Amino acid sequence: MPKIPLNWLAESVDLAPGHSAEDVAAALAKVGLEEEGIEGGGVTGPLVIGRVLSVTPEVASNGKTINYCRVDVGGHNDPAGPGHKPDNKDEYPESKGIVCGAHNFAEGDYVVCILPGGVLPGPFPIGGRKTYGHWSDGMICSAKELGLGEESGGIVVLASPSGASEVTMPGVVADEDLVPGKDAIPLLGLDEQVLEINVTPDRGYSFSVRGVAREYCHATGQTFTDPAAIEVTGSRVADAARTDAFEVTIDDKAPVRGTVGCDRFATRVLRGFNPAAPSPSWMKRRLEQSGMRSISLAVDVTNYVMLELGQPLHAYDLEKVVEPIVVRRAVKGEVLETLDDVERKLDPEDLLITDSAGGEGYRPIGMAGVMGGALTEVSASTVDILLEGAHFDPITVARTARRHKLGSEASRRFERGVDTALAPIAVERALRLMQEFGGGELDELWTDLDLTVAPTPIAMDAGYPSRIVGVEYTADAVVEALEIVGCAVTREGDQLSVTPPTWRPDLELPINLVEEVARLQGYDDLPSVLPVAPPGRGYTHGQRLRRSVARTLAESGLTEVLTYPFMSETRLDEMRVPEGDIRRDSVRLANPLSAEYPLLRTTLMATLVDSVKVNLARGAQDVAVYELGRAYRASRMSEIPKGFTGDTITPDDVQALDAALGEQPRRAAGIMTGHRVRAGWNGHATSWDWTDALAAVERIIGVAGVEVRVVADAVEPWHPGRCATYYLGDNLLGVAGEMHPKVLETLGLPPRTVAFEIVLDPLIEATEGAIYAAEAVSQQVLAKEDFAFVVAEDVAAGDLVSAVRDAGGDLVESARVFDVYTGEQVGEGKKSLAVNVVMRAADHTLSADEVLGVREAIIAKAESDFGAVLR
Repeated sequence: MPKIPLNWLAESVDLAPGHSAEDVAAALAKVGLEEEGIEGGGVTGPLVIGRVLSVTPEVASNGKTINYCRVDVGGHNDPAGPGHKPDNKDEYPESKGIVCGAHNFAEGDYVVCILPGGVLPGPFPIGGRKTYGHWSDGMICSAKELGLGEESGGIVVLASPSGASEVTMPGVVADEDLVPGKDAIPLLGLDEQVLEINVTPDRGYSFSVRGVAREYCHATGQTFTDPAAIEVTGSRVADAARTDAFEVTIDDKAPVRGTVGCDRFATRVLRGFNPAAPSPSWMKRRLEQSGMRSISLAVDVTNYVMLELGQPLHAYDLEKVVEPIVVRRAVKGEVLETLDDVERKLDPEDLLITDSAGGEGYRPIGMAGVMGGALTEVSASTVDILLEGAHFDPITVARTARRHKLGSEASRRFERGVDTALAPIAVERALRLMQEFGGGELDELWTDLDLTVAPTPIAMDAGYPSRIVGVEYTADAVVEALEIVGCAVTREGDQLSVTPPTWRPDLELPINLVEEVARLQGYDDLPSVLPVAPPGRGYTHGQRLRRSVARTLAESGLTEVLTYPFMSETRLDEMRVPEGDIRRDSVRLANPLSAEYPLLRTTLMATLVDSVKVNLARGAQDVAVYELGRAYRASRMSEIPKGFTGDTITPDDVQALDAALGEQPRRAAGIMTGHRVRAGWNGHATSWDWTDALAAVERIIGVAGVEVRVVADAVEPWHPGRCATYYLGDNLLGVAGEMHPKVLETLGLPPRTVAFEIVLDPLIEATEGAIYAAEAVSQQVLAKEDFAFVVAEDVAAGDLVSAVRDAGGDLVESARVFDVYTGEQVGEGKKSLAVNVVMRAADHTLSADEVLGVREAIIAKAESDFGAVLR
């Protein structure tokens, strides 16, 4: 995120009279540049230059060594102050006594002192006080205390005439300003405010003072002065075959994605430069305010121009470069030592700057758009400078920076798009500054290989912005907004031909121009209008059913979770899923986020168990969670279509692509462990039981309104004796019950954990278009009969209930098992199932004979189907 000093910004645009940093931030926010913070302006005086007269170390009672200092602060000195020590009254009659805990300074050093009455950022007001046995009249400041840096390496030393101390901010304050008592606020730029802004990826031009100034002009109408509007001197050589200027060749023979990695490369030479020349204090201060440190005049100038114009530059020591320079892709196995002293193995997609030491284009000397090489960097002995300004492909730079984990100020700008017309202008601007402060002579001839393509005109209807935004913009207003942005607009009636400026590579389509019109006309002027939902476009049947399922499970006491759909290769083994099971039909990811989870889940249970384990690990004792999501199957997958014919994607194309992706059934699953009802004063705790899992599935089926078949069957990872399977027709719909003890042990889940999983797609398909009608309340009297059948232990209660319903026909309104008994009275291998049957006719009261007939039919059916005996 760029930091823009307001004083620097004011050189390119007239800031509104009486402006504050908050006003500037608000204006920029109107055109889409959000403020991240405002720095500076938090110091009030007296903050002055001080010269240390004496430093007396003392060990305090707490064992800490402190320094009692006498400091000359000019007109702020207090010769009669209570801090004078008897042994230095005469030696330093005019000074102030200050206690300081830092030790990185010495007598004679120039430091920054804040005196009583001053305020440091925080705010932190300063006053005189007695400390460590001395009266301290202020404070000697560190860079962190002044708000000039995040870290404090001791107090700020502006100059050390004796050389006894390391100067922490060299050259920031000129020698003539090192006067004790002089106001340090303007000297250090502490009266200047710095605006930090957030730039979206499509607005790379705003990574510069130039770009932000232009946006402020758009927001306020203030006059913009382009800092890039300078004349390029000398004679341009645009032919790579000519050798009278520094020779450069662009040799990107195998462009990636059909795009040449470098389409412009400009160079010029400055000879006789003084490498010992210091950077001016104002330049150092602006670099510091922008978050960059001062290095040397040549490097500082390249950074300064980059911050000002947005064009990254790179300076080479001409003596170390062998002509010609060749821009090419890397060869596998090549290495480059970058400026950060790291040797990097290069990738064939990396774009390199090479020179001809050992052969033409043989030696890499820089990673294009990212970082230069250590072999040719400018140093304290550099007198001849070759300055490069180039334009590189944003994607190539972005991939190189990420591949080598080497983000730089240059790469951040190139990967967002740099003005293709800016390279020679930035080179001229930088060399003029180097020449002004470091001397030297510019070569008359300079190289500029320009392979850039002019921006493509965009055709747009003048009424298009109004239709998209919903606000009426006149054709004149649309044209005016686009011209303010910098576009060249040709108008024929209502048809516009818009040519974007070179600094806006993001303007490619009419919709991009619509955004420019909307933000230039003002986002704050857009009305808030609630859209009217067209009739017939509400939730689909599937969406309504899924929402009803989710709501029903939540009302049952379960909490919805969302898990990642990736599972490990061992998860199905841990769940005891047998070989050949359809759940083994998994999809392997080509580029998994984690090597531990290379498969897409084939069952929601595979990932839902991890959610339960996380909650248990964090101390939860009672966990009941559910998830609605997709499982994935490799079956029916086919080759993904290579491409589409025509200019648009047709419904057939979409259908072909969807068919190639294979099965992705929607499912609902849940896992419950611990207590369903916690213990309280009015009752004991109730644990989740396997029947609770069955009840959850029955609620889902009830929401869908379908008839299913329930079978007592064993399916892994469920317990074979406490499990039910649900079928819709002949297709397995879901499973519910207690999980297998071995699975629970392997997964690390508590015993008696219960779970369910059901496929939702068949429920949705079976009820699509169904018309639901409320049943009328019967006015007839009901009849009730209870049956206690003794059957074999392996007879399922559900099967017996189904037989009872079939025997009673339409007269049986409901049948349910209300008791199960095993014991000596029914015999070994037997059990007693008590069934409550409710009978009622729709149009009359049942007679005693009709009730008796139903009873006899039920007894006969139970006896014939299951060998049941009525107790």
